[in-house]
Amino acid sequence: MAAPALLVLYGSQTGTAQDTAERIGRQAQRRCFRVRVEALDSYDVAGLISEPLVVFVCSTTGQGEPPDNMKNFWRFLFRKSLPSTALCRLDCAVLGLGDSSYARFNFVAKKLHKRLMQLGANAIVPVGLGDDQHDLGPDAVIDPWLAEFWLRVREMYPLPAGWSAQSDDFLLPSRYVFDFLEATPDGPEKVAQRETPQPSRQHPFLARMVTNQRVTHPSHFQDVRLIEFDIGGSPIEFTAGDVVMISPRNSMENVDLFCRLLRLDPDQHFTLRSRDSAPLPTRLPQPCTVRHLVERYLDISCVPRRSIFELLAGFAASDLEDEKLREFASAQGQEELHDYCTRPRRTLLEVLQDFPHTTAALQVDYLLDLIPEMSPRAFSIASSLHAHPGRIHILLAVVQYKTRLHKPRQGLCSTWLASLDPQAGEWCVWMGDFLGLWASVNFSSLPPPPPLCAGEQRVPLWVKKGGLTFPSDPEVPVVMVGPGTGVAPFRAAIQERVALGRRGNYLFFGCRQESRDFYFEAEWAELMKAQSLALFTAFSRDQEEKIYVQHRLREQGPLLWDLLVNNTGHLYIAGNAKLMPAAVTDALRAIFESAGGLSTSASEELLAKLERVGRFQSETWS
Repeated sequence: MAAPALLVLYGSQTGTAQDTAERIGRQAQRRCFRVRVEALDSYDVAGLISEPLVVFVCSTTGQGEPPDNMKNFWRFLFRKSLPSTALCRLDCAVLGLGDSSYARFNFVAKKLHKRLMQLGANAIVPVGLGDDQHDLGPDAVIDPWLAEFWLRVREMYPLPAGWSAQSDDFLLPSRYVFDFLEATPDGPEKVAQRETPQPSRQHPFLARMVTNQRVTHPSHFQDVRLIEFDIGGSPIEFTAGDVVMISPRNSMENVDLFCRLLRLDPDQHFTLRSRDSAPLPTRLPQPCTVRHLVERYLDISCVPRRSIFELLAGFAASDLEDEKLREFASAQGQEELHDYCTRPRRTLLEVLQDFPHTTAALQVDYLLDLIPEMSPRAFSIASSLHAHPGRIHILLAVVQYKTRLHKPRQGLCSTWLASLDPQAGEWCVWMGDFLGLWASVNFSSLPPPPPLCAGEQRVPLWVKKGGLTFPSDPEVPVVMVGPGTGVAPFRAAIQERVALGRRGNYLFFGCRQESRDFYFEAEWAELMKAQSLALFTAFSRDQEEKIYVQHRLREQGPLLWDLLVNNTGHLYIAGNAKLMPAAVTDALRAIFESAGGLSTSASEELLAKLERVGRFQSETWS
């Protein structure tokens, strides 16, 4: 009798759902299941009709949207032509990972579960709804959900006679094997993939950084940069509301420290082999150097998840470290793990330093099991191709803050980008002009000059559709609420609309002080002078009583009522998700009641209708 089969499918945007899916996969292996773990879009969805048992793990992104790696699956599953008995032989369970501070908390998991039921699937357990806002994170829901799931599965799919499950601390084989090369290979490292014309995560465009300018006053606590990239020569196109994705890099200091801790030669080459014919990581060249792996692939600056401690415990080289690692990996130790890692934002690199004996004993073959791949960072594009052809601008807040740890915490991507000096490559531009002149003159008797552009700052990036879409009708007014760096997508929209001759642009911008963090002040002034923009500002710290964008909205209640209701205008919010979106929404309800004379329930209904038809959109981040 064969072992029972389990398929774990995940839709993951930042890696959390993938980590949870892989954790379920390891638990299944220890319970003697034949298990596969795949991203939803890499799975042939037509095969679902013949699968006996499937676990779906999915997150929710944006305003209730599926992650990028499950969008094709999502579209297929919601085809109206699918019969109601399509999945009648499927036993399944759905686990969602979300954040209850967002209005559409775990929307994708809830909708997926409902759709599976409509297609005849059998739910083994109720849908699980993990919440990042819980004091102990999503594991507070995941642990009891998994306990119930495995109890039900064992009743439905008993092991063959004579088989027994392994303990939860049993160390499984690594997924990959590192084969280190004795000699340095000739030629550059190559990714064994076909070329694709459109830049993507697997094939990003290496854009030259043109400028990296601080736009906050030197005395301001927050370092904010306006960074410009040259995308000339690429097929990249975008419109207002789109986002640029950037792959970060670890600092040389951290790369060298990691290699010392694990006693690795950063310049040594290796090739990867898969133990079970699983595909190799698409973004790693073959052969590859250890330095490339650590600098550009492994997320050694992440805050470790519980699964990392579970694997580290398998290499514990002292009783004290073993006891602590197993505590952090256990369900009972999650509060201690939260205090040790999550609350102070301790990084994986710092954890490896705290457990030196275990780190020294760690086998290199487990690196890709232990350390997640670095996730790309998304930035709202802050420019329009109509105003800046061949360029992409971003407005970047450099993340740095203090916790109880001695060393300040730093954002991986923002710190790396802020450290790059485009002036270091300026002479390459001059040299390029010189080479052009050289090529135009017949100097055949002289040798060509050597390439001298090592100083250029190149950043891997690609573009994807964002969560904001702007009206094509030139008569429709647009109201934009973007405090702080939330103004970035609205700068792109305003540039685009002005270039296309569209008026009716209303911007509500807020910051702390007019003299310190008023982004694009001169640009807005020129547009106001040309009557292409109406600007309303809220400088919260320039007077005794704090004033925010929601206060300016209330002051302009009659105008907003006229724009939104009488002129079918669109309203957009972008910025920090903590307090601002709710405060703006409350201000809109109050405006509908005061300026429009609506009841509370009618105001709620109007707001919901605007959102439903796409005339009220938001793009917020936590």
